[in-house]
Amino acid sequence: MKSKLIKVNTEDNVAIALVDLWQGDRISFEGGEVIILSDTQAKHKITMVDLAPGDKIYMYGVLVGKATEEIKRGDKLTTENVKHEAESTFAKSETTSWKAPDVSKYRDRTFQGYHRPDGQVGTANVWLFFPLVFCENRNVELLKDIFEKEFSFHKSPKQRQLLRNLISGKDEDTAVDFEEEEPGIFDNIEVKFITHQGGCGGIRQDSVILSKLLAGYVNNPNVAGATVLSLGCQNLQIDIFKNALEKINPDIKKPVLIYEQQQMGTIDEMLDTIIKDSFEGIKKANEIKREPAPLSKLKLGLECGGSDGFSGISANPALGYASDILAALGGSPILSEFPELCGVEQELVNRCVDDETANKFMELMKSYENAAEASGSGFDMNPSPGNIKDGLITDAMKSAGAAKKGGTSPIQAVLDYGEYVTKPGLNLLCTPGNDVESTTGMVGSGANVVVFTTGLGTPTGNPITPVIKLSSNSILAGRMPDIIDVDAGGVIKGEKTIPEMGEELFEYIIDVASGKIKSKADQLNQDDFIPWKRGVSL
Repeated sequence: MKSKLIKVNTEDNVAIALVDLWQGDRISFEGGEVIILSDTQAKHKITMVDLAPGDKIYMYGVLVGKATEEIKRGDKLTTENVKHEAESTFAKSETTSWKAPDVSKYRDRTFQGYHRPDGQVGTANVWLFFPLVFCENRNVELLKDIFEKEFSFHKSPKQRQLLRNLISGKDEDTAVDFEEEEPGIFDNIEVKFITHQGGCGGIRQDSVILSKLLAGYVNNPNVAGATVLSLGCQNLQIDIFKNALEKINPDIKKPVLIYEQQQMGTIDEMLDTIIKDSFEGIKKANEIKREPAPLSKLKLGLECGGSDGFSGISANPALGYASDILAALGGSPILSEFPELCGVEQELVNRCVDDETANKFMELMKSYENAAEASGSGFDMNPSPGNIKDGLITDAMKSAGAAKKGGTSPIQAVLDYGEYVTKPGLNLLCTPGNDVESTTGMVGSGANVVVFTTGLGTPTGNPITPVIKLSSNSILAGRMPDIIDVDAGGVIKGEKTIPEMGEELFEYIIDVASGKIKSKADQLNQDDFIPWKRGVSL
């Protein structure tokens, strides 16, 4: 008979309900009997011991909270009887060893990717339009309307006629019958557009951080070239952006077209120039074809959102196993969302390859936590109403499960927001826990594919990088099949082990990276982009 409870770690003093339990139920567990004292929904936690006020609560082998009142064995943990508590971390306490998974069957495997001059390999081939400042958002939106409608065979205004004439090779001023004439199709390039609310009006540091993020998007191997719009008078000057790009890649060979409106006359004149120049770049980028590349060229973003009480025992550990496979092959998994690493710092510090890496992680975590507290909040307020409703009642409890996405491999590098991934192996990247801000940051640091675990359902994607959705439970996968790519619910049902689920996911990642499968987020054109704004507005 299927077990109704599960304990993640032998040292834990709580268990997770795998099914709905009712007051008075008698559950056989660990050689004894547990009498359920209150109705408990699946995914919520039940104490396996009597707890007095102040007693510590352990899950995943780490401290995740403490009791605020007496809780009897068999009773449910709630926000009323438990509060957040986590262990303090001051330095490496030990150096952990790592037993890498057997990756012999993947050693000679490849994916079909787009090779760039700097040695990076993309899983997509994108020409990207974006502004340096929010003042140019309207012009980017105009260009989006023109290009998307033309490439989608929709009727259009003046600039679309210009683009159609360029596509058909006719004189720029030739009138076109949109109903009869069909444009040539670019079948090997995507044209994407992003806008944002930054670049001016805030502190100078915000513009510098934004410049690093945008430079990272240009340098991302999924981007073949870019069209950049500037107003001219904003904080994020063209030189600042160029310097950021040069710092990431001093010898970048991609075409990067930059236009400054205040130097170009009318909007129509500027748009005409941008369309003609960009069309030539897009046409050339369309000639780049997929070719075999080693799996070590994958940089895998590890993300979770809309988490539930099953995320930390199915989807996240499965992704962690896939992460370990990639790390063993010389690829670069990226674990972010620093507020959701609160409580597991000691384990992560011990996994850092040296003291310098460990110290950078602790400094970034402390600085972030101090900033949150200074704003009247704190990491302990991280769980969302949806998290709490589905059993994640403290930040440390949420973090302990979220960190499982990073597997068990050594941490080779710790990066601040806007820094680019250059080292193989697991990288920690400082980002918020916010789904889109975190995904946006990982892609800006080089992620060419992202896996996003979810227990409640989150329709997040990215303009340039495919985002794969992994559900923690089969109910979600059945209810929202339009956003879920892979279902890890078999782990909860006892049908699959974590290694089996991890390998199934890894095969799916290879297929998406090769263009054999289009992720659901890409099918929905879910192009979310939100930069992290750290400072204040002035």
